[in-house]
Amino acid sequence: MKQYSEPSDKQFTNDIIKGSPKQVEAWLNFDEEIHNVESAIPSKYKELISIAVALTTQCPYCIEVHTNKAVEMGISQQELTETITITAALRSGAAMGYGLLSMKFFKNIDK
Repeated sequence: MKQYSEPSDKQFTNDIIKGSPKQVEAWLNFDEEIHNVESAIPSKYKELISIAVALTTQCPYCIEVHTNKAVEMGISQQELTETITITAALRSGAAMGYGLLSMKFFKNIDK
């Protein structure tokens, strides 16, 4: 195997659907309810939030889908770049937060 994730992996979607049809349907309905049903958060913001989460979870498929949907909704390049940099700042902050946990373990080891 040369590469773990690539666009052609989408060919396996039907295998997952056939293997767990009820669960996939439930997941798709949940996703539809979150992203496409009108709520207090405008759809454009939902997509920017989704991009940020996809960047932190490092899901290339989610990054593609939500970036494309956000572009269709008219996001600007500046909105996308600010979303990217906010995500980067938060992700690095999480590393520092887990660094505190690592330091706690270090300090509490019996020496």
